[in-house]
Amino acid sequence: MEEWKNDILINLLDALIDYRGKTPKKTSSGIPLVTAKIIKGGSLLPYEEYIAYEDYDTWMVRGLPLPGDVVMTTEAPLGEVALLGYDKVALAQRVVTLRGKKGVLYNTFLKYFLQSEIGQKRLSARETGTTVTGIKQSELRKIEITYPNYQTQCRIGSILKSLDDKIALNNRINHNLEEQAQALYKSWFVDFEPFKDGKFIDSEIGVIPEGWEIKTLEQLTSKFGTGLNPRKNFILGLGQNYYVTIKNMGNNRVYLDDKCDKINNEALEKISKRSKLTKGDLLFSGIGTIGRVAVVDEEPVNWNTSESVFNMHPSKEVSTVFLRQLLLSDIFQDYVNRNAQGGVQQGIRMASLKAYKLSLPNKYVMRQFDNVINPIIDRINNNNKQIDQLSSLRDCLLPQLISGKAIILNE
Repeated sequence: MEEWKNDILINLLDALIDYRGKTPKKTSSGIPLVTAKIIKGGSLLPYEEYIAYEDYDTWMVRGLPLPGDVVMTTEAPLGEVALLGYDKVALAQRVVTLRGKKGVLYNTFLKYFLQSEIGQKRLSARETGTTVTGIKQSELRKIEITYPNYQTQCRIGSILKSLDDKIALNNRINHNLEEQAQALYKSWFVDFEPFKDGKFIDSEIGVIPEGWEIKTLEQLTSKFGTGLNPRKNFILGLGQNYYVTIKNMGNNRVYLDDKCDKINNEALEKISKRSKLTKGDLLFSGIGTIGRVAVVDEEPVNWNTSESVFNMHPSKEVSTVFLRQLLLSDIFQDYVNRNAQGGVQQGIRMASLKAYKLSLPNKYVMRQFDNVINPIIDRINNNNKQIDQLSSLRDCLLPQLISGKAIILNE
């Protein structure tokens, strides 16, 4: 069996680009900004923030990322990694770029090594801080990398990347499906395009089709609450149940993985008395990163949420999928951002969410919309199931390949 080598990271790199300590001026369009919050699960989520084209050269003075580079979060959380695609991108705070030496360290192998349990433990061993922990560049440079010859690295990277490429493809398909679903919601309930030949009337929220009623979000929910803060209630890190915070929400899903904090049965019972989650509930992040949405699609038996996540259950007037599209809609997200309060960390109050007003048609029209939107949501859910299966296979292979325990056959 081939003997693997050990060396510190900095000796194996051609580039380490670090933009910590700088804050870019963000825009609604332009050059995509790679932020820590979109590096998740080994890949990049859809871009959420941008910088202006004319600011790129003055911002990216510490180095330019290249396609295939490894990007890694340095804090909150530490150690999320992904490979850059072919988009021209800018780097935000809390993100570093790593580029292996040609012929010595293959970027794709490095990404999976850092993502593995071995890599994560070595990163954590050099982590510092109290409230927010992270890794200094001086410590990152000293991380020990265990690696085989370059050819073997390429084969390992190819096996694992083939799985991640399929996961990424499904995520892109889902992103397009989400855009279709939102376009349909806007067409029906904002622009009223299917009803344009009918009569319209003035209302307190603007012109709406005749016969539609003005409702508040509170009237469309049979339950509205939040989870529980651990302070004075329970201790994090005990037990095997998952404690979901905003960081565990993304891609309109909840991720119950090792990035979740853990709680014991007693803590879960305390939270459930305040927030009894049930199948069909909607989750909405209300503090910090506001506006993330997820559906509770199975009865939750081993998890609940923090106080920063609102939970609501649709009333008999609306379906879960309708409420999902409402919460994700641009018009609702704009309302939330306008009404958010606070300084460094903004939040939306429950009263403000409940007070949101919209117009609602009769039950027949609502059923028609559900019939149109449900096949799209079903495709998204099926893709998510395949993503989970592929992720499990990758996670099973990863420690075997990265540790050298699995035999790599020559091609």
